[in-house]
Amino acid sequence: MPSVAANGLTFDYESFGDDGAEPCLLVSGLGVQMIRWAVPFCRALAAEGYRVIRFDNRDVGLSTHLDGASVPNLAAVAAAVARGERPVVPYALDDMAADLVGLLDALGIERTHLVGRSMGGMIAQLAASRWPHRVLSLASIMSSSGNPALPSATPAVLTMLQKPVPSPTEDEAAFLAQSLAFARAIASPGYRFDDDAYRRQILAEAARAWNPAGAGRQIAALAATGDCRERLGAIAAATLVIHGADDPLIPMAAGQDVAAHIGGADLRIIEGMGHDLPPELFVTVISAIVGNARRRPLGSEC
Repeated sequence: MPSVAANGLTFDYESFGDDGAEPCLLVSGLGVQMIRWAVPFCRALAAEGYRVIRFDNRDVGLSTHLDGASVPNLAAVAAAVARGERPVVPYALDDMAADLVGLLDALGIERTHLVGRSMGGMIAQLAASRWPHRVLSLASIMSSSGNPALPSATPAVLTMLQKPVPSPTEDEAAFLAQSLAFARAIASPGYRFDDDAYRRQILAEAARAWNPAGAGRQIAALAATGDCRERLGAIAAATLVIHGADDPLIPMAAGQDVAAHIGGADLRIIEGMGHDLPPELFVTVISAIVGNARRRPLGSEC
């Protein structure tokens, strides 16, 4: 896969569709590699007339790993934010939002549709609020506003999040078992959980790149960014908010809060959807993304 230099880092990316079509940039979530955006999903979206681009965020996949930076203490970061202080972290979500713009510059793209999932939704929100002239439309999926009053993940999911993940090179069986258990815990209860497909995905990601320290730095970036509600009001692009009614990791209230703070946002709650994107929902989600992207024509003012 090709890579480009931006913001002093290197980003691995892949394009689907006609390079001359309207671009649509897919932004991944916490510790998640670009291959989590499934190839069939990317191809189906590209078939709607877009140049679909997926990429690895900093500190994950084959993009630059900031190995020289420490992994901050998350409790200390959260405490500093609660006191109204600026925590010391290697980077925040604003830096990751700037990476999106740097990537666009490197690819010669002036304006793009943005589609972000989970933490990637927050990154896309920040980019759309800070650089409105670069964003044609925004789709925020299973994401949050950072509002500290929102409900947290379910106790069972929180417990699993706090459990160290075994190294896939030292104990692949334990790594796979724990990763599969977590995937099952946050999956969409209204749809079949495909053990074999998830097993292949988990092993493919581990073989491609394994960087738990990078995920730790991304968690710190998320915690340090805090409440983004005031900034959401600056988003002018047509916005779609998609959230699962049964999301145990980022509850539905978070998606509702995002939509409430973005003028004219279209909120779509999907029954039976958790914190994943099962193949059975590809058509539904892509249809919603395309409908939102067409709310404003290419070249219109944002």
